[in-house]
Amino acid sequence: MNELLTSSSTRIKTALALFALFIVVSYIDTLFVTWIFLGVFMIVGVHEAMNLFKVEDSRVYQYALISWIIAYFYPNPEVLVLVALVIFAGNLAYKRDMDKKIFLPLLYPLVSFLTLLALYTEYGIEVFWWMLFVVASADVGAYYVGRAFGKTKFCETSPNKTLEGVAGGIVLAAILGPIFAIDGITYWGTLVISIIVAIASIFGDLFESYLKREADVKDSGDILPGHGGVLDRTDGFLFASIIMLVLLRAII
Repeated sequence: MNELLTSSSTRIKTALALFALFIVVSYIDTLFVTWIFLGVFMIVGVHEAMNLFKVEDSRVYQYALISWIIAYFYPNPEVLVLVALVIFAGNLAYKRDMDKKIFLPLLYPLVSFLTLLALYTEYGIEVFWWMLFVVASADVGAYYVGRAFGKTKFCETSPNKTLEGVAGGIVLAAILGPIFAIDGITYWGTLVISIIVAIASIFGDLFESYLKREADVKDSGDILPGHGGVLDRTDGFLFASIIMLVLLRAII
């Protein structure tokens, strides 16, 4: 019992520290600070993904860092990973001595972090708050509704997740999402985006669970006490960010 309370306390303290850090970044609200903030999470996330995918080639870090540096100056950061993949494919064809799995950490999570940076540069820090409430609502709603009413297993990848819980999370995100949406979109537009982004975040969490099961590990890392790794904490956002960017560009 004491161990459970200590674990919960540690988890809450870490969550509050991360939230406080995000508030500071939001208050400063400059490209450089946001770029640094996301960049730290990106490089740790890439490291964790390499462990999950069992990739040991250090050139992944080089591709990721070069892409991230260029992203600071380039107007569409998310497409830079395509350049990294072209360079990788060229090296692979020329030298024939590279692990083909090297492209996996470039797709997950590098693409998503580049997309997060693109969201900031195009729509400002407010879009992060919107996405935060949508993803958190989907997560919290799924947990508590699932515990109270969950009976139907959602899928084999995550046995503890129920269909009722998933539905509850989506409904909560649909209620809270439009409240925190950015300006310039109708209520119905924000509702649709919130629902679709919530669904994406659920599958982002599911994908991370799948990777951990494949790698036979409990957490993606241990850098965040009580939470595990960066990917454990950001998995929903990694899918949600891509879908949100696509939808916002289509609507606005």
